[in-house]
Amino acid sequence: MRRRRLRGTRFGSRRRDWALGAALLVALALAYAINAGSALTLLYPRAVATVQALPQLPAIRAGQSVLVISPHPDDESLCCGGLIAGAVRAGARVDIVWVTSGDGFELDSALLGRTLRPRLGATEHLGQRRMGEASAAAAALGVPATHLTFLGYPDGATLKLWRAGGAAVVRSPHTGATQVPYARAQSPGAAYTANDLEADLGRVLDRVQPALVLLPSTSDAHPDHVATSLFTQKLLKERGWTARARYWIVHGGVEWPVPKGLHEGFPLLIPPRGVHLNWQRADLDLHDEERKLAALKAHRSQMMVMRRFMEAFVRENELITVQETGNPADGTRSEQEDRGF
Repeated sequence: MRRRRLRGTRFGSRRRDWALGAALLVALALAYAINAGSALTLLYPRAVATVQALPQLPAIRAGQSVLVISPHPDDESLCCGGLIAGAVRAGARVDIVWVTSGDGFELDSALLGRTLRPRLGATEHLGQRRMGEASAAAAALGVPATHLTFLGYPDGATLKLWRAGGAAVVRSPHTGATQVPYARAQSPGAAYTANDLEADLGRVLDRVQPALVLLPSTSDAHPDHVATSLFTQKLLKERGWTARARYWIVHGGVEWPVPKGLHEGFPLLIPPRGVHLNWQRADLDLHDEERKLAALKAHRSQMMVMRRFMEAFVRENELITVQETGNPADGTRSEQEDRGF
């Protein structure tokens, strides 16, 4: 009698194992199907249709000069990595300038230093590391080292610089520095003032003479992105180059981009913070998507803490707008006009 019960127990256990195995296979199949581009389209039909109906961004041509203005190391790859790779492949000249060195990401410093309270020197070390990662990412996109410029202004405090204006000195809330601490920056020792930042960024513009400037929109949620946009727009207006500006968003609202993770066969949807803007769609071929992914992987310190967010930008398109925050056609004033320039 005992043997029969044991046999029955083993048989029941096997049936449960088979059932669990089958359920796992079904779950994996469903996950694969849901993550496929065609299935995701069923989840976001209206948003996908909106993106597909957008006009295409005019192609960047051979001989054109393009300047990408990035608030932090990694923004250049997130916003425009595919465009950059495609422009280089088309024979255009691409330059990239980073306003800060990304030394304000204290969570990153804590993880890299394996401490809950990173010291000031640790965040400066992070800035040096992120500049190296940015150079590697640019190389993955085909941009030569001679076309890269780091300014080294304070991460997390550039909007404070903008508001202070003039020669008012601002201290970095993360490194404690009041001047550019990086030897590889364009102007080591430059004071953390609006005047010095404008002078440094202006030198880049005058040297590159770009036909096209890719910069963040003031609709972006990150203060450094807003400040980078305001400083750049001011300098472009002074040179009569406002028409050369094209805008992008990286911090586009809660949970954007959706869905998180790597979905290369799915479009990048319009960010909630940019629904009022007139977007153009820059379609990417598979080669440019792969170059963009390689560039993002080069930002190893960032991928370590927010991989799924970063991978969510590797899609079949990127989004660029000529318009800024206000629409002159409807009589509203743009944010830069409200700020007096």
